[in-house]
Amino acid sequence: MTRKEIFVRYERCTGCHSCELACAVAHTSDGNLVGAMMRGERPNRYISVDQLEQVKAPSVCRQCEDAPCVAVCPTGAMYTREDGIKVCNLQQCIGCWMCALACPFGAIGRGEGKAVKCDRECLDEEGIPACVRACPTGALVYQTVEEFEAERRREVAASLIAAASLVR
Repeated sequence: MTRKEIFVRYERCTGCHSCELACAVAHTSDGNLVGAMMRGERPNRYISVDQLEQVKAPSVCRQCEDAPCVAVCPTGAMYTREDGIKVCNLQQCIGCWMCALACPFGAIGRGEGKAVKCDRECLDEEGIPACVRACPTGALVYQTVEEFEAERRREVAASLIAAASLVR
């Protein structure tokens, strides 16, 4: 079975940061924001939303096939799990930030002096990541590459057909 990936539809992102909050909450000890705050927990978010001029840009780990973050990690803290997901073992991480330097997408974050990145440990009972579930505009989608490609092709075809009908 082909693994699903998180894709970003930049044109749909409003910069609401719901994905960041959902990610952070999903990574608390019990998945509860109020409980985490009461315990003094400082959950990490593994996705960031930045604004580049008028475009809001969620940045999430692309789970590269030949991951530069894994290749440059001097301690082996960044590694590939059996399911192909690249993760960071915080006990081994020395906070050297070689992974952040190597990541072409800026998807490595900082959490208590250690490198943090999307680990897909936030999947709900339906197998949907917390950030995708929380996105109110559908800017984040969780699909296989093939599903995403097919959807994009259909959208382009529909826009071309619509444009052609205006010309007539």
